[in-house]
Amino acid sequence: MSTAMLAIEPSPPVPLLELRGISKEFPGVKALDDVSFAVFPGEVHMLLGENGAGKSSLMKVLCGAYRADAGEFYHRGDKVAIDSTADARKLGIAVIFQEFSLVPHLDIAQNIFLGREPKGRIPGTIDRRKVLANARRVLGTIGFDIDPSTAVDKLGVAQQQMVEIAKAISQKARILVMDEPTAALSDRETELLFALIARLKADGVSIVYISHRMAEVFALGDRITVLRDGRRIDGVRPAEVTPDQLVRMMVGRNVDMTYPRNFADKPGELLLEVKGLTASTGISDINIEVRRGEIVGLCGLVGSGRSEVARAIFGADAVTSGEIIFDGKAISGEPDLAARRGIALIPESRKSEGLALLRSVSDNLVVSALRKLFPSGLFDQRSAQRTSEGLIRQLRIATPSARQTVGLLSGGNQQKVVIGKWLAAGSKLFIFDEPTRGIDIGAKSEIFALIDRLVAEGAAALMISSEQIEICHVCDRAYVMREGRIAGHLTRSELTEENIVRLGMHHA
Repeated sequence: MSTAMLAIEPSPPVPLLELRGISKEFPGVKALDDVSFAVFPGEVHMLLGENGAGKSSLMKVLCGAYRADAGEFYHRGDKVAIDSTADARKLGIAVIFQEFSLVPHLDIAQNIFLGREPKGRIPGTIDRRKVLANARRVLGTIGFDIDPSTAVDKLGVAQQQMVEIAKAISQKARILVMDEPTAALSDRETELLFALIARLKADGVSIVYISHRMAEVFALGDRITVLRDGRRIDGVRPAEVTPDQLVRMMVGRNVDMTYPRNFADKPGELLLEVKGLTASTGISDINIEVRRGEIVGLCGLVGSGRSEVARAIFGADAVTSGEIIFDGKAISGEPDLAARRGIALIPESRKSEGLALLRSVSDNLVVSALRKLFPSGLFDQRSAQRTSEGLIRQLRIATPSARQTVGLLSGGNQQKVVIGKWLAAGSKLFIFDEPTRGIDIGAKSEIFALIDRLVAEGAAALMISSEQIEICHVCDRAYVMREGRIAGHLTRSELTEENIVRLGMHHA
């Protein structure tokens, strides 16, 4: 028998960690649907998907913050359980989320070893010298030259991220998840992070890297997994795919015209004009126009500055430069002034910013129209009741009565109340920030039908949504934001999910 016949095929490498058939459901939402995902030693595995694709849910299952409803976990080929963050830590899994988990008033060393401090000679004390020495050693392994006694609140974002990485390394993490790690870093800081990732890879650490920046995907990635609508769409290597193909994987779906409307062929007169708007919140050189009779989308990735633009127009955040012209006149100042002029803001967080949850439906419906309804300054309960009952009928708000506590209504009906209070005030421009977040499909259709009626009657709408499908189906045109600026403007014929993602992501 020849030696060639005796040759044994090498066995495929065993994943450091493998997730098989992971599913996770929340009330009304299937966040993960039969997702399988594997990480091999010393690789950078890029995880891509739109907002809401399931990336964060998968990582929270991976680190034990969420418990999977179905599926199995394997560590180096052996079946294991990840039912808690403690289980994940034992397997060497650490996650660095965009929102850091550092204690700002403690120093670097205290943050790195928080909850794992070496004991001092006297019972109940901590060996401070050992904490500092251990912190210096860990910081040295990642090339971060800084005094470990420095308070974390004195550090910049990039330095805080290094502390998070040092904390993970000190826990002997072998699988490190990074969620948009360069979102707030300069080019130089990004270069340093990439150099650190190369060192970690060489040391056999596996990195799961979530990013919306195409340049990073191809510069760092060994493998790529794409999620869409809670399902794993494909797994590819960077050399096998182009940026455009990845975008299509992320957004490709059977498109149903769920929210049909008559688009504005000839919108009315210019109602809002924003010129060179800049604010301390990070938005810069914003130029937007909105006309009567049209719904204009404002989209982009989470953190791109969409809500900050809405708040600046409404006067909730201070503007440092630029001009806001509404209905032919320049405006600036407080939300009260914007509201009186006819601008309405329906905020993303309706419970904390849009409603008085312990007050009645009636109180919430008339609160923004008190000056209009009662110019004498004397409140008339009967008049308020008539106004609120009229709005309840008009908006089809499902409530036992106008006296019902608004906090007891469903999310969709609460959203109608927020819109209703601005109708009572006679608003002309409605700024909707994530108008359908947390409400069911039926309620979404009602909200969009209501927005359509508003603009058909001569008002205008500026609509922010993380769901590109909503922007494409509802808006006449849209502005796409990236890193606090307008990255592009899409006309009705150009308004596709693919174009929104392409403008919102970083190709270079």
